[in-house]
Amino acid sequence: MTNVGLVAIACGLIIGLGAAGACVGIGIMSGKFIESSARQPELMNALQTKVFLLLGLIDASFIIGTGIALWFATASPFK
Repeated sequence: MTNVGLVAIACGLIIGLGAAGACVGIGIMSGKFIESSARQPELMNALQTKVFLLLGLIDASFIIGTGIALWFATASPFK
């Protein structure tokens, strides 16, 4: 297997595992938010702002990982 093939496998792993981790993290956090807002509805507005902030941060980490993978994919290691 050549270096180009290994770079392709690495980029696929970075994007795939990053997406899976982000999806699992968002799912767990959203489930806990719904559970906590059902138990204490008066805290729903305060919790909602924190949930949306964390949703953006989790999604940003996946997008940064995708950008790094694309950077590796377009880099020419043979020059």
